Amino acid sequence: MCIYYYIKFLNMDSYNKLIELLEEAKKDATKAYDKENISAGIRVRKTMQEIKDLAQEVRKEIAEIRKAKESK
Repeated sequence: MCIYYYIKFLNMDSYNKLIELLEEAKKDATKAYDKENISAGIRVRKTMQEIKDLAQEVRKEIAEIRKAKESK
């Protein structure tokens, strides 16, 4: 990763939130898969939707960084 991206991406709030959501989902996924807990499965599906939306946001942020670099 070039230094420019590293400097511009120091404020990685969206990325860190994405990691946090994945860690949350892991607990419920374990319950859903191992214990066949229906409620945990519903929570996993909800969290996965949030992750999908947030991942799209991260992609947009990175595209903006790239565009800003190309315009210089």
